[in-house]
Amino acid sequence: MPSYLFWLFSTIMLIGGAAVVAFRNPVSSALSVVTCFIGLAGLFIGLSAFFVGIIQILVYSGAVMVLFLFIIMLLDLKDEQKRAKGFAPLAAGIGLAIAFVVQLIGVLSRTPNKVAPPLDAQSLAAAAGNFVPGTKIAAALKDGRLPDVHLIGHTLFTQYNLPFQILGVLLLVATVGVVVLSKKQAE
Repeated sequence: MPSYLFWLFSTIMLIGGAAVVAFRNPVSSALSVVTCFIGLAGLFIGLSAFFVGIIQILVYSGAVMVLFLFIIMLLDLKDEQKRAKGFAPLAAGIGLAIAFVVQLIGVLSRTPNKVAPPLDAQSLAAAAGNFVPGTKIAAALKDGRLPDVHLIGHTLFTQYNLPFQILGVLLLVATVGVVVLSKKQAE
């Protein structure tokens, strides 16, 4: 990826993220999240992760943000009263930011400095031994092709199945909660 494209997409992403916090209107904030997602998708595509970049645009910018916009519009957040700002929310925000930085430093300090292996036909054929013979992944790796979509699905549903299921239940509970809140408000 050329450096000017990296800086362009990074700037788009940072402006979108700052606009999420800066805008007072929830709909404008949600649309700023879409801008941030598009910048992130550009970075993924620049890293040759084409599938992840396209999924970022289709799933997150398309489906999830449309769902969030419907939820925001169902709640009709313009009717809420402004509350007085206190010390507790500020302290909680600073505490969460410090916890995030400590966690980030902990993860980055334990991450090994490994270099990715080359993706030539021999190394791909050697990697085919890690999968069940006869599957689409093993056959594609033996042919010298990288089946990235199949590898993402395999990794998602074997190593990260529980977090994937928890995320689905969390989104369902949030959607049901919004429907319940909007029903009480209407009464």
